[in-house]
Amino acid sequence: MAAYVQRAAAILGSKVSLLHVVDLARFNSFELYTRSILEMTEEHLHVGRERLDSFLAAEFPISQHPRILTSGDAATEIAQTARNGRFDLIVMPTHSGYFRQMLLGSTTAKVINDADCPVLTSRHAETIAPRPIDHREWLCSIGLSSNSERVLRFASQAAASAQARLTIIHAIQSGDSGLPIEPGIQKPVYFAERHEAGQRIAELQQKVGSQAAVRIAVGSVKEALIEAARQSDADVLMIGRSPGAHGRMRDLTYSMVRDSPYPVLSIER
Repeated sequence: MAAYVQRAAAILGSKVSLLHVVDLARFNSFELYTRSILEMTEEHLHVGRERLDSFLAAEFPISQHPRILTSGDAATEIAQTARNGRFDLIVMPTHSGYFRQMLLGSTTAKVINDADCPVLTSRHAETIAPRPIDHREWLCSIGLSSNSERVLRFASQAAASAQARLTIIHAIQSGDSGLPIEPGIQKPVYFAERHEAGQRIAELQQKVGSQAAVRIAVGSVKEALIEAARQSDADVLMIGRSPGAHGRMRDLTYSMVRDSPYPVLSIER
């Protein structure tokens, strides 16, 4: 994720801190048999500090980028450190491979669920390089609830700060699973729903002072949003997330992280 972090920091004028969490619960049985817990704890923390201080030293010189070492459960410590330090953004990768086996229950999934601040994730970091610094096309997926105002306000203000062009995408849930995804706003299918969604989005934009372009798609929400994203040449897809969410809402957030063609920035609603 180093290249994504560097690009985001350059665009937003941000300072980067590196955090590493040492899991002291992962002592092996041989260590427990031969040494005291105090000795093992000190050694693991010492090794963790050495690794952290040498990690990405060229990309993020230690003199300019603070290094934070903590111990405990990784997801809990990451969310708590961000909260206590009043950090604006957490950046971390997800695992590749089968999503439900690799991400659900993982550190990244727990951080997405527990963090107060936005979380930028990407499972494409090893294969897809970030866009050039002057390419600033951002997507924001919103619903039509009152919570969507917070997501859109954040996206609009962040895009303005970064001098990025923002596009809003909204999906109308189709009752027909076989209906092809329709990203165009002028299609006759679901005309009333499109019109109502367009009016609601216009009201939200007026409230937050946004003038973003709007795309409305019809179909399965996840597939419609993914298809709309694929048709855009974007740097990042921004979505809302509900803290502690369960069921379909959480599954949708995780599915977007898994299948989005771009890194996903999830914002607490």
